[in-house]
Amino acid sequence: MAKYITNLITGESNYILVIVILVDNVTLRYVRQCAIRCAMHLICHKHAIGDVAMVGGGTFPQPGEISLAHNGVLFLDELPEFNRSVLEVMRQPLEDRVINISRARFTVEYPAGFMLVASMNPCPCGYYNHPDRPCLCSPGVVQKYMNRISGPLLDRIDIQIEIVPVPFEKISEQQPSEPSIAIRERVIKARAIQERRFAAYEGVYCNAQMNSKLLHQYAVPDASGLSILKTAMQRLCLSARAYDRILKVSRTIADLDNSEHIEVRHLAEAIQYRSLDRENWGM
Repeated sequence: MAKYITNLITGESNYILVIVILVDNVTLRYVRQCAIRCAMHLICHKHAIGDVAMVGGGTFPQPGEISLAHNGVLFLDELPEFNRSVLEVMRQPLEDRVINISRARFTVEYPAGFMLVASMNPCPCGYYNHPDRPCLCSPGVVQKYMNRISGPLLDRIDIQIEIVPVPFEKISEQQPSEPSIAIRERVIKARAIQERRFAAYEGVYCNAQMNSKLLHQYAVPDASGLSILKTAMQRLCLSARAYDRILKVSRTIADLDNSEHIEVRHLAEAIQYRSLDRENWGM
């Protein structure tokens, strides 16, 4: 995952890019090489990182990793291996894009507008929901493993995808896949669309920063889309926060498709990106 993230963001950009990666040693070596190649600022830690190091603080408050990743990417590898308290303190910054640190005599506010990217196994053995191999975990272990990540934190993650094993036929295909450079060009065009859309709104540059008022203005599905969204909300028991995030993702998918309006297929795709909201996950 670290490889493809770095490929998508290689090259010139109008934004300051900071990548903060909290990984194991193997991934760390590869990403450090990519950072040197891409001339990016890289900060590396492991799963033992504490609350203060993550969000900032101390006797004389200093910015934490989420602030150092402002306008960049915070990549957490093996998400359930982090202490739950470390993950929980990210809930408010993910929502407000700032972190407030209060002390007896003063309060400090640091920016925290980062993009959170995380990866994890479905269970400790890695074979839960595998189509061919049985899960080796004892009863209750999978649910306990999943419970290390709270529902409110998952609710704040816009895109949740379960990666299935790639069959041999796909691996051995000679047909080349779409290169990262082509994908990056589509992303740049979509970001340009969003910049023009929000040019009149100070502090809003992309769909992820839309508030409820802007959602009602720029991310309104048609009657068919609302029907699909209503069905998904009822069957998956989605929250109001998930509803807003589905609309933001569908608006972005429409921008990538160079579509002015959100169509049913855009909404259907955005709903499919809520894998961890499905009832059978971790049960």
